[in-house]
Amino acid sequence: MKETPLATDEEDRALVERCLDDERDAAAALVDRYEQRLFNVALRMLGNVQDAEDVVQTVFFNVFHKLRSYDPRFKFFSWIYRMAVNESLNTLKRRKPMVALEDDLGILASGGGADGATEAEDRVGKALQSLKPDDRAVVVLKHFMSFSYEEIGEVLGIPVQTVKSRLFTARERLRVALDEGVRSDADS
Repeated sequence: MKETPLATDEEDRALVERCLDDERDAAAALVDRYEQRLFNVALRMLGNVQDAEDVVQTVFFNVFHKLRSYDPRFKFFSWIYRMAVNESLNTLKRRKPMVALEDDLGILASGGGADGATEAEDRVGKALQSLKPDDRAVVVLKHFMSFSYEEIGEVLGIPVQTVKSRLFTARERLRVALDEGVRSDADS
């Protein structure tokens, strides 16, 4: 499924104002606008459909509970994505240390295509899950959500230079994980 471009700040601000005025259709519009994108971030972070759905539900609960604290001087999408990333990280922390990877990683495949493409998507998904959560977050936001360095910095609350540094390190770790996965597949 191809994602729609991020909404403009003005549209988000207008929807937030309408939500604060108790307009239910505005709340539904915010959910429609962000639900799939937040789910994709959470799924890439967690590798589990049920956990990703739980994260999205928690994020929207928190968004509407804390909407009055949102500062419209800042981008709404940064605020809501930060909530999604933080809730995903919290979910990872609550997991037992040695949780087996779920078969849900197959969901990460973009759909359709040959078995080779699906296998490649599975390998990438497994390698992504092997990264530390902070590394996974920058890779997901940059390469799966197509965020700019500045947007990633806003979402994660870190300077752009730190984003670049983390991304460099994360890509290297991902490359190593993919190389190890290819070697273990060849040994099988």
